[in-house]
Amino acid sequence: MSSSPTLKTAASLPQEVARRRTFAIISHPDAGKTTLTEKLLMYGGAIRSAGTVKGKKSQQFATSDWMEVEKQRGISVASSVMQFEHDGCVINLLDTPGHQDFSEDTYRVLTAVDAALMVIDAAKGVEAQTIKLLEVCRLRRTPVITFINKMDREVRDPLELIDEIEETLGMPCAPITWPIGMGKQFAGVFDLGSERMLKFTPGESRPETDLEVLEGEDHPYLVEHFPIAHATFKEEVEIVREAAESFDHEAFLAGDLSPVFFGSAINNFGVRDILQALVSWAPPPRQREARQRTVRPDDGAFTGIVFKIQANMNPQHRDRIAFLRICSGEYRQGLKARHVRSGKTIRLDHAITFMAQERAHLASAFAGDIIGIPNHGRLRIGDVITEGEVLELEGIPHFSPEIFRMARLNDPLRAKQLNKALLELGEEGTIQVFEPLEKTGMILGAVGQLQFETVAHRLQTEYGVDAAFESVPVHKALWVSSEDIAAMKRFTQANANRLARDAAGTLAFMAPNRSILELTIEKWPEIDFNSTREVGAT
Repeated sequence: MSSSPTLKTAASLPQEVARRRTFAIISHPDAGKTTLTEKLLMYGGAIRSAGTVKGKKSQQFATSDWMEVEKQRGISVASSVMQFEHDGCVINLLDTPGHQDFSEDTYRVLTAVDAALMVIDAAKGVEAQTIKLLEVCRLRRTPVITFINKMDREVRDPLELIDEIEETLGMPCAPITWPIGMGKQFAGVFDLGSERMLKFTPGESRPETDLEVLEGEDHPYLVEHFPIAHATFKEEVEIVREAAESFDHEAFLAGDLSPVFFGSAINNFGVRDILQALVSWAPPPRQREARQRTVRPDDGAFTGIVFKIQANMNPQHRDRIAFLRICSGEYRQGLKARHVRSGKTIRLDHAITFMAQERAHLASAFAGDIIGIPNHGRLRIGDVITEGEVLELEGIPHFSPEIFRMARLNDPLRAKQLNKALLELGEEGTIQVFEPLEKTGMILGAVGQLQFETVAHRLQTEYGVDAAFESVPVHKALWVSSEDIAAMKRFTQANANRLARDAAGTLAFMAPNRSILELTIEKWPEIDFNSTREVGAT
């Protein structure tokens, strides 16, 4: 990444864009995603030690789980962005929430990447959250690399795992490496292309670059020390070579095939292969569709879209950062840009890049990069920023919540602070906030209960507001719209007591039960009832 604030020549923009690799890591909780993230950062030279090593102040330490509630629970509930260089490429790595209650945040992150790395626990196989996330990838035809983790434990048969991935996720797999044994009998992984084996040595402090490489699938070391595992491996490899899909780069780029790697992230094993695959196979930034035209990454003019807003990344400053994916051109310090939704000109002076908790100011960034823009309420999720052109990029999805609550203050005098806090959290996408047209108070919508715990924690620690949450008689919230303005006006007047506006001001019908929802939809055929809302510049 260039540190020069000067404008690049036209010839360098395509070169810089071609160097970018922007991907997200997705998984079910506890599959080892955060551990793998740290090990990728280690191999990329971005950190010197993983999160389990904290003692020496001289060592550089970073972990993607930075929010206090994450540390308490040992899970990821916020998305982190990390950038580093490796083998001539600039890697933008987005670590997504692993907990299913925060799946909506992950969906939004997946709109900002060009590839995904799917982590699967070899003992558990394909789990519910993995299926949901891959469905989003398939919908967007995002290339997916699969890493089957925890082979150093007693796990399931690898052939069975491959079959389950293909059947459950509906995606053919092309094994690139294959494990020899598992648990205490885990000898290493065999590269099916080069016919070389990386010998496994337990111990997470051992760098993979120091591991021994054995030539051929019948190496004497395997036959002597792992005779049973070796015999099983020979049988499996024969089946794989006859029945499994061969790797096809074009099919991978089209989202129709996933290369599969085996390893143990906690032991630094198999991670180097993953990083090399991302550099060699993952696509550089791709073009984006706008209502007006196709936006190509090497277009000279700057274009970006806000896909996430996060507050309190630095608790000492109570800051709010808008995460922006650059879709075309180059960011330059001091860039004067158009905020398409408002039509106003804004000056981008203090963009930052991230390394988990650490941040650095940028003089320059290119299409494919993720930059942070300090935000004081001006920017929202889905906002488009350009160098002047009016463009409406494909929006960022919002999904209808499944659980609804109302906040109850333990101190009624803090009502003003509560409303301000909830509106800000709603703009971030931490939780969905609906303000009824005719009733007082705000209705909060979430995918899972943990989101309310996170909101309660942040209300207390960031805003000094002590609140609990009570059930509210809402069965479903559907966004409503109509091309018939008169019909929309009649609908709004007739149903005002069941209508609310979300954080973006969009109208939603708050159905108290299934029967009333069905009757209302039947009664008002001119009105569109939507379970998703695309957020963009309109």
